[in-house]
Amino acid sequence: MTKRHGYALLAAICTLIVAISAALYIGAGADDGQDQSALADDRPPRNSADPASTGTWVGAWSASPAGAEPGTEAAGLAGRSVRNVVHAGIGGTGARVTLSNLFGQQPLTITHATIAVAATANSAAATTGTMRRLTFDGATSVIVPAGRQVLSDAVRVTIPHDSDVLVTTYSPTPSGPVTYHPQARQISYAAQGDRVEDLTATAYTEQTTYWRYLTALDVLSNESSGTLVAIGDSLTDGVTSTVGTNSRWTDILSDRLRASAGTGDVPRYSVVNQGISGNQVLAAGLGRPAENPSGLSRFGRDVLDRTNVKAVVIDLGVNDILRNPGRADPDRIVTGLRTLVRQAHARGLRVVGATLMPFEGHRGYTPYRESVRQAINARIRAGQVYDAVVDFDKALRDPYNPRKLRSDYDSGDHLHPSDKGYRTMADAIDLADLTGAVPAEL
Repeated sequence: MTKRHGYALLAAICTLIVAISAALYIGAGADDGQDQSALADDRPPRNSADPASTGTWVGAWSASPAGAEPGTEAAGLAGRSVRNVVHAGIGGTGARVTLSNLFGQQPLTITHATIAVAATANSAAATTGTMRRLTFDGATSVIVPAGRQVLSDAVRVTIPHDSDVLVTTYSPTPSGPVTYHPQARQISYAAQGDRVEDLTATAYTEQTTYWRYLTALDVLSNESSGTLVAIGDSLTDGVTSTVGTNSRWTDILSDRLRASAGTGDVPRYSVVNQGISGNQVLAAGLGRPAENPSGLSRFGRDVLDRTNVKAVVIDLGVNDILRNPGRADPDRIVTGLRTLVRQAHARGLRVVGATLMPFEGHRGYTPYRESVRQAINARIRAGQVYDAVVDFDKALRDPYNPRKLRSDYDSGDHLHPSDKGYRTMADAIDLADLTGAVPAEL
């Protein structure tokens, strides 16, 4: 073969290789397009908004991890799909979630997770075209170590405000106790097997009033410039409010803020609820980590670490009185509350605090406990604790017997409000008080 013929043959081989490579590339692209499901169409950059997206990351919903779900100590929820139903108080064009294994005793393996907008309120069925697969640092599975939590990557999905959102996870292996929030006042669901991508509710025959694993939903929003965090006990958790109606005072406050946002001094804030039933300022429950962690121990995680937090409402102290018979000390309780305020001020956060509501007629009522409540309220009203005060006591007490809740605001147990009472609590908050200068020291 001559040198010239050799060059010609080499050129022909190179041309053939390029042609074959191009065909393979085009074919692979076509195959990907045919196989790609709606779940994969909107995969976002990791933990950030698409550069083309605009808005602010804020909390749309959250719930504090409160303990380990009874009966899940060994197997957890292995082999079941857990579909949490949560209510987004604010809308957005992107979303991400936080999953917690705080009370787990071994790693939690999540192999499959999705997010979708519910087809209707309180339903396990998803709206067509809204389901997205969740990833974690780019992977579709994640291992959450015991005592830890993980934040998903962001996904592009339109979340309307006042919509129910479905966050579904599947774990194939035993993971020990399930981290949960027991007083959801919302029905969620579970199904046998990996039904994470099911659009219908057919397989989701198990119902629960718990939220499991899921502790936060953030959205990329043009409706809000920051997050307002409410931390409290059962009065904030919404115990005795009607299940599935979003009648907690925090829900009503969210509606008020959205309706009035941008008018006068009203801030454009979303609202997230960090209430835990039975919660105290000073004392925690049993276990390691402690179930029902105290306000002091959880303030950093549940308030300061929430997304883009701008202000805090604190409604704590009643359980420090009720759960310490004959030993409740108003000085210690107020000191604890002021410690929370100092931590918030160190982050530049404004703090609105609530007076403690009456509870005469409740089984825990005693004249001594009433005197402690009155002593704490006197200091709160005198401006010795918070930047601003919402007087829940004045708003809900019986004008003819101020030691009791007004009858139409009473759920019947003489401690927790009715739906009407929760609405009155939300209406008692001066929205302009949620913004303003943060003092160097009270």
